Amino acid sequence: MDWLKELLKKLGVEDTEVDKIDAEVVKELPKHFVSKTQYNEVTEAKKKAEKDVTERDKQIEELGKTAGLSEELKQQIQALQTENKEAAEKHATEMKELQLSNAIKSALSGKVHDEDLVTGLFDKDKLVINDGKVVGLDEQLKTLQESKAFLFKSEDGQQQQQQAGFKVGGGGNPNPPAATASLKDAIAAHFQK
Repeated sequence: MDWLKELLKKLGVEDTEVDKIDAEVVKELPKHFVSKTQYNEVTEAKKKAEKDVTERDKQIEELGKTAGLSEELKQQIQALQTENKEAAEKHATEMKELQLSNAIKSALSGKVHDEDLVTGLFDKDKLVINDGKVVGLDEQLKTLQESKAFLFKSEDGQQQQQQAGFKVGGGGNPNPPAATASLKDAIAAHFQK
């Protein structure tokens, strides 16, 4: 929660107090708020459920219109039951995909240069959701960090080393001549090097 630390420092809170406050907030925050990934999952599930309910209502209306034809009604009910079962399976698959995507993005947050690119490198077939946790994610992340380290930001926070060569707007003469009395002295000093 770097943003909180920066905010507290701007307000003039001492560094020792900032760490204490941050530790307390990290401990208490999960008791009162849900994570962004959980919120997104629930929101997507709600949207999908609302869409499914409207589809079911339309199906029931059509069944009411055709209630007089019993044999045809039975066939229609069976067809709708099959469609509903397929829709439920599709929904479960979509929710699993959403959970895996959110878990991967959460694990990569702030660690990579291009989150979408690295997310696509994960083999989601090898990931398993068990009690709300994604099994196999850490192993794939570690493998990617080793095999494609250039996609990840450096962990120690050091800036990239400057490469040798021409730099636009770069500093000019690194060893300027000492202040001399005349142009003749400056030229002579230059050729003595």
